[in-house]
Amino acid sequence: MAQKSSQGRVNCQEQLVKAFVKKYMPMFIKERYFTICDNIERSLKKGGGAEKAAAAELATVICVQLGNDDSTEEIYKLLKPVLLTMMCDTSVAANIRAKCCTALSNMTFLSGCEIGDVILLMHQLESIFSASYLKGDGGVPNITVETAVLHAAAISAWNLLLTLVNPADIDAVINNEAKRMSLDKLSELLESIHLEVRMSAGEALALIFELGRNYDEAFEEDFAMDISETLKQLATDSHKYRAKKDRKQQRATFRDILQFIENDTVPEIQVKFGKEVLVLDTWTRRKQYEILCNILGPSINIHLTENELLRDIFEIVGPPPTTDIPTYAQSQQERSRKRALNAANNKARTISRGKNRDKRSDF
Repeated sequence: MAQKSSQGRVNCQEQLVKAFVKKYMPMFIKERYFTICDNIERSLKKGGGAEKAAAAELATVICVQLGNDDSTEEIYKLLKPVLLTMMCDTSVAANIRAKCCTALSNMTFLSGCEIGDVILLMHQLESIFSASYLKGDGGVPNITVETAVLHAAAISAWNLLLTLVNPADIDAVINNEAKRMSLDKLSELLESIHLEVRMSAGEALALIFELGRNYDEAFEEDFAMDISETLKQLATDSHKYRAKKDRKQQRATFRDILQFIENDTVPEIQVKFGKEVLVLDTWTRRKQYEILCNILGPSINIHLTENELLRDIFEIVGPPPTTDIPTYAQSQQERSRKRALNAANNKARTISRGKNRDKRSDF
């Protein structure tokens, strides 16, 4: 990671991410985390766009690995100033700023920092995606695709941090003294011309109503009735100027959001891993699971089984059943053994058939 070649450093970081995603190895990282973080910090400060993106992703994966260990908080305090500076710097490319939004919110969520720091970061994220609010004359702002990706990433990061807020404090978050955030402002994002912004805004509304109703069953009833018509239009959108795939994705998402706003029901999703089952029956759990899936990909089942942090987040009772579930290395060895056995059988069968087909065998 300290070599002179920029592409070489990027390759090293990407390979480390793949390794740390596929296998749970907190002790290996804990013994080397200072060296790894020093290189990540150097890449974030001096590297190019690809190097900064890879470094931000590696920082998040390390926090997933170390979990509740004190080292996670140290990593967060070390890298937060760099990530925050790049996130708020308008001279930095939009895609890099989007990566910083995602990495910083993920690390804040995983490190378990103070709620005051969480609220402050939410305000900073809101200052980024507020550029997608309607203009003073009520018109929809015309933003580029790259900027829309940044705004969607900032809203998604804001949504993740919202899951950490106490339901009793939700009203203070959306109606703060500075009046920078409100349900009316958030609903303006539903009129964006970009799908990612609309879907992230709809998810934010669902999370706000879920937390608010956990504290007060009659939370913002008037606003819920007003916004239902807009949600219905998005859930049944058939405009031909939008891509078919986008329309399908939007309708599926907003049908679930509309059903929750009107009937207070969330479609239940079951995730099976090993002999255990994780039930995603709230918007909060769905959001947290989605973020961890984006970090870990298909290997999330391994971490749900072995990683104590993930088991704490989703309240999975009992110690990790490591004795019954094969590790990744054992699974790979078993697959290799089966492939070798099948190859040997195929070779023997081919030789046998070749001999029988040979006409000289008749003599």
